[in-house]
Amino acid sequence: MSESSGKKIADQVGASGLALNEKLLWERGRPGRSGMSIPDAGVPETPLPAEIAGNGPNWPDLSELEVVRHYTRLSTWNFGVDTGVYPLGSCTMKYNPKINEKMASLPGFAGAHPLLPDDACQGALRVLHEMERLLADIVGLAAASLQPAAGAHGELCGMLMIAAHHRHAGAKKTKILMPDTAHGTNPATAAMCGYREVKVPIGVGGKLELAAVRELMDAETAGIMVTNPNTLGVFESELADISALIHERGGLVYADGANLNAIMGRVDMGKMGVDVVHFNLHKSMSTPHGGGGPGSGPVAVGEALVPYLPGPRIQFDGERYFLSDAQPLSIGRLHGFHGQFGTALRAYSYILSLGPEIRTASGLAVLNANYIRAKLKGHYDLPYDQSCMHECVFTDAKQKKFKVATLDIVKRLIDLGFHPPTVYFPLVVSGALMIEPTETEAKEDLDAFADAMIRIAREAEENPDILHAAPTRTKVGRLDETLAARKPVLTGDMTRD
Repeated sequence: MSESSGKKIADQVGASGLALNEKLLWERGRPGRSGMSIPDAGVPETPLPAEIAGNGPNWPDLSELEVVRHYTRLSTWNFGVDTGVYPLGSCTMKYNPKINEKMASLPGFAGAHPLLPDDACQGALRVLHEMERLLADIVGLAAASLQPAAGAHGELCGMLMIAAHHRHAGAKKTKILMPDTAHGTNPATAAMCGYREVKVPIGVGGKLELAAVRELMDAETAGIMVTNPNTLGVFESELADISALIHERGGLVYADGANLNAIMGRVDMGKMGVDVVHFNLHKSMSTPHGGGGPGSGPVAVGEALVPYLPGPRIQFDGERYFLSDAQPLSIGRLHGFHGQFGTALRAYSYILSLGPEIRTASGLAVLNANYIRAKLKGHYDLPYDQSCMHECVFTDAKQKKFKVATLDIVKRLIDLGFHPPTVYFPLVVSGALMIEPTETEAKEDLDAFADAMIRIAREAEENPDILHAAPTRTKVGRLDETLAARKPVLTGDMTRD
């Protein structure tokens, strides 16, 4: 190996995909090529009249090999959990065990049609019924529903049930308490349910304080939407007292489950006074995540909200499982069928595989986050200098004096072979870098990530232009991200003249 090639390899800390140039299919295709052989129909060819056929789309003519190579090459540009550390804070991007995929592909499950009668899908109904029980047990609540199709859908389900509870009680509620450290989608969910958010400031140590809630909780307030651990990675240690105050004043407590990975099997939400919590099966329960799906956002509820769970409910009479609509106070159906069955099945496999060790998984998630926090402390600003839960939050305050911002740091991280962490969130921290390593990363991978971040901190001081120019090893350099979202430039002509 030459000295220059050795230097190039050493210069890259993490892993990156192959950089292959790839033409558009329209540029590669040639008239007359085909990916299949069509047998002789045995009847004379009769073209459709032009007024019926029209011009049609401009599909390129390609062979099977050209199509296979095109999409295989494109796949090498992707970065995913199977290729490297994916430290997105709050998103919990952890490895998906392949045994879960095997279970979901079993013919009896994969081939089941959602319109089958109850008696023809007893196995699937049993999985869903047991999955609801498992989720409720994990958080210490009374019952659960798998219907919500994603995390935000689960939030909506939870708040719709709270609203239905208050309506049934004849209580007029117009507001909802919203901590500064609530999950990002909570305010929109509250607004969709007709509530006006009332911001609750965070106190010392980045967590809620009972006194602040007491001052804001009044008769028109439906309750509180709280994330625990919150988006700073801090555990809300006063939540039990806050819940008691909310209940005393006629409100209910919604807990966002986005950060459940830190407390699975360790925290009893019921004993903390939570009335409803949603799960992200594609986060905490290690099922595929990203790209618009497949998500799953079940909810678990305390006794007060059981009558309002979406219907139909899965029931078991001792002999058979069946769907029942006998819930007069139910908020109704939230999904065309009974949730994201494939995702729930993967999560069911994950929970049964771990059993009581799900507690160990959350412990390792907290350990890994604190390891990263300790490694990077001193190199990056730590706004809340205390032990964290599953994620740690740094800022770019130390790098600003060298005219280096959070965006420059994470773009350089791409050049070193790592996916960036979550940036500029939570909003209560300026220039935030939110890092969540999850429990699935080995110490060696955590060390490599930390070394890359430490190297970037040194480069920011010694040669900030390296960071300003990054990334330089990607297919496309730094984009104007605002214009890319608002005015995307799409290439490829799919119309005929």
